[in-house]
Amino acid sequence: MTKKIITFLILLSLIINPTMTLAANIDVAAKGCLLMDLDSGKILYSKNINEKFAPASTTKIMTALITLERCNLDEKVIVGKNPPYEDGSKIYLIEGEELTVKQLLYAMMIESANDAALALAEYIAGSKEAFAQIMNEKAIQLGCKNTHFVNPNGLYDDNHYTCAMDLAIIARKAMENPIFREIVATKSYQIPPTNKQSQTRYILNHNKLLTTRGYIYEGANGVKTGYTIKARHTFVGSANRNGMNLLVVFLNSDKTYYNDAKKLFDYGFNYFTTKKIISKDEPITQIKIENNVSIPVFCEKDYFVTLPKSAQFDVNKKIVLDTSYKSITKGQVVGYVEISDNDNNIENKINLIAGENYDFGPYVIKSQDNNNYKKVLIKKYLYIPIGIFFSLFIARGFYIKYKKRSGKI
Repeated sequence: MTKKIITFLILLSLIINPTMTLAANIDVAAKGCLLMDLDSGKILYSKNINEKFAPASTTKIMTALITLERCNLDEKVIVGKNPPYEDGSKIYLIEGEELTVKQLLYAMMIESANDAALALAEYIAGSKEAFAQIMNEKAIQLGCKNTHFVNPNGLYDDNHYTCAMDLAIIARKAMENPIFREIVATKSYQIPPTNKQSQTRYILNHNKLLTTRGYIYEGANGVKTGYTIKARHTFVGSANRNGMNLLVVFLNSDKTYYNDAKKLFDYGFNYFTTKKIISKDEPITQIKIENNVSIPVFCEKDYFVTLPKSAQFDVNKKIVLDTSYKSITKGQVVGYVEISDNDNNIENKINLIAGENYDFGPYVIKSQDNNNYKKVLIKKYLYIPIGIFFSLFIARGFYIKYKKRSGKI
């Protein structure tokens, strides 16, 4: 009888909330992990996402992000004395060797070359320590709360750590860069002979979801593997199907992380869907000024919603524009859109920006209703003619008094 009740309850839970039940039945080896939709940022599966773990070579995602923000791909890097002696995976750089930023990025992200990571760090910041400071500043800027870096490549250190949530934030930001996406999706790469190396270096991507029979996953397109004895296996992976972009993060895992990644990807693609609710490229409203003048208003960024496929996309958008403007410059924040669900729970607020410049001269525009604005003369421009009138009136009085005293009137 008890078994029948349990079976009934399981079936009932599947009917009421199938995605929640399925997620609860997914078992992964990693001590910290998550599945996230890259576009919406929605977390679809999580396990100890704020617990600190050593990231190993997934650290290099941050190093690549900073490099792409600060360098051009064709810049020349001369290898210093330290990179050739860096431990772990490497492409055996030689002191004085000259490579491009692009070549070092590919070596770092595909071959997981620790020497390439250090060469980039020293080129950008002068030292490993100075670059780590930049990494930590960037982590704080991105909103990471449980992350601290001491090197650019992920070699183990007790003070070098992150969590699944923070690593997903970093990877999500990196994946916004098309060059980064191109690099991490590349299966193989060649670095031709240099001034110090006569041989071509052949590089193969370590991500087996991209390259290895039996592991390949349809739609896989990144991101980075990692391993040290103390960190164990770490992995950040991405995949795209039918316009939906998913990201997995595994920290402190065993060798089963590829199969676990496939399980989570399948779960995300099979049971969820993501739709763009707001496009930053399309005007969301207009600032309407008298005399048929209107200024298009855009959202600062796209907005996506990820929900179970069985759910309804019920999203409310409340547009709030500033009540007055002295002038408007293209790109200026002019208000916000408040996004809420059917229960009026606010999900997000996105800044609204002006699409054109407009100079109102001596006027301000003030809100009337329905995004309609009226021109109103600025008070100081009213005071100027009044001041001039009274000044002339007083001057005239003095002039008449002067004439009377001089007997000329």
